[in-house]
This record gives sequence, structure tokens and C-alpha cells, in this order.
Amino acid sequence: MRHLLLRRRAMPLPPPASPPPPRMPGVAGARLFSSLPPPLPLQSRREVHVWYLLPDELNDASQLKMYMDLLSPSERKAALAMNGEKLQKGAVLSRALVRTTLSRYTDCKVDPRSFEFKKNKFGKPEILWQPDDNRMGWPLHFNISHTSSLIACGVTMDTPIGIDIEEKKRKTKKNFLSLARRYFTPSEVDYLDKIPDPDAQQKEFIKLWTLKEAYVKALGRGFSGAPFNKFSIVLAAKNGIQISVAPKVFNDSDSCDCLSENWQFALAELNNSHYMAVCVEDDSRSSGHDADSGNGRRLPLALKIWKTVPFLEDTLVSGTEAVTLIS
Repeated sequence: MRHLLLRRRAMPLPPPASPPPPRMPGVAGARLFSSLPPPLPLQSRREVHVWYLLPDELNDASQLKMYMDLLSPSERKAALAMNGEKLQKGAVLSRALVRTTLSRYTDCKVDPRSFEFKKNKFGKPEILWQPDDNRMGWPLHFNISHTSSLIACGVTMDTPIGIDIEEKKRKTKKNFLSLARRYFTPSEVDYLDKIPDPDAQQKEFIKLWTLKEAYVKALGRGFSGAPFNKFSIVLAAKNGIQISVAPKVFNDSDSCDCLSENWQFALAELNNSHYMAVCVEDDSRSSGHDADSGNGRRLPLALKIWKTVPFLEDTLVSGTEAVTLIS
């Protein structure tokens, strides 16, 4: 939704005062995290951990410099090339959040500065492990999403993940039904059109957009590789949020072979201000493990959420007023 929505102005970010320390694994990550309790380990493919921060709460210049120093030269260059100081700050915090979050799940044996990344052909970032790297024992997957007011990083073990967050009260240049008719499927448009209250309609539109964005990011495709009008999200499904993919039409050049229904979702509200959608591959259908709860309903994802100020403060907010699980 980012290319469709209005943005606010930026705020200050100090430039790096000196070159970053050597980019190599070591004890620095463990030392920086030493005062904080380690997160619970990821124990299954159905488990998702999300770490988020609020950029407006992070304004200390020395703290921002510490996060800047975690970035690679190319990341720093890209951040400082952003148009406006607030966007620059958001870019730095986004990359710092990825690096510090991933470091946690290596028991801090990998310094946050030493991670290297690659992008697939659709632009989704992945960890670049070297073939002879003995750290490849951590089959970590991650995805990042951000607005001007909240940045979130989702992590899974050995399964693809997509995450998207959107502000509940975002304004758009066009009305929601107009956007839905352009980007959504007929069944989704019909679902929205039957909601008489404009505010409720807006909320359902943003929920659908957030879930669809998380799905295409989990596929590793993004909007260009998996257009939103090629699959439907069913919010009111009996067994939780469902995805429906129309059968492929022979000789349909616009069809997308990557789409499947073998995915599972979680939808939550953060801080009473944002919707967050998480999508991971659902291997229970093929494996037979944890397929349902015994009453015909599929078990929900095991979702844990932390609010963080990297290196300084972590707060587990799952089960608190800060998180409302919708589905």
C-alpha cells in the first residue's frame, strides 16, 4: 500500500561520525545484549516471533549513531540517500532492527554487523550464508515491514514468512472501494460493498490489504510478482483466515503459477493503532502434524510479539493490551 498512501514529513538523523567497526563475527553481539534476557527459542515451523519498535521514541543521537554503525556501507549509503531526515532515520532503524533481531536467534554468536544479505529476483532480502560458513546451522527466515510510526521484523525457523503492518487510520488518495475495484478480486469487492458503515468498511479494506501484502511477501514475490487480483482472502472463514486461488485458465498469460492455498495467517492489532498480518507456509496439510485442534479447526500460529529498543529494553507484549489478536 505504500505507493498508494500519503506520507508525512521527516525528522533528524545524525550522520555516522566515524567508520563502523570491523564486520566480523565475535562477542560484540553477546556483549551488547548481555543485560537483556534471551528470547524464547523458535521450536517449530508454526512459531513466529515479531519484534517491533516505535521510531518516534528513539531520538537520542548517540543511540542512533550506535544503530547506524551496525549497518553495512551500502546500507548506510542507501539510508542517507533517502529523501528527508525522517525517512533516513526509518531506514537506519529498519536495518538495525533486522540485524539485532537475527543476532538474537544465533544465541548472539553472530555479531549484528556481520550479517550479509542477498535479494531474490523479486527483491525480497534473505540471509547470505557462505557455503563454507559453519553458522548455516541456523535456518532463519525473516521479513520486515514499516510505516512512519512503527517498524516490525518477523522471524521464523526453516519456513518462509511475510509480514505487513499498516496504520488503521491511513488516508488514501482515492476512496477505498475505488482501490478495491482496481486491485482486489470481485469476491473481495463484494464483501466490502456489503458493509454499510464507512469506517467499518475502511478497517476491513486495510485488513485485507495487509493480509494480501503479507502473503505475496511470504511467497517472495511482492506485488509485481503476485498481483492482488489473482487471489482472494476470506476473512470470515470458519477455520480462520483462508486464501482462495482461482483455478488456472488454460492459455491465460496473466495467471501466476506461484500462488497456492497452503499458507496460514495471523492478524493482530498493535498499540490500538496498526494492523499486523503474518503469513507462513502451512506444512500441516502435507505432514499431518498439528493439522487441527480436534474440533475440525486448524490450530492458530504460535505468535509471540516484543516491543524493543535494541540493546536497551525488550518488553514481551503478547497477552497484554498492546496486542489484540483478531484471527
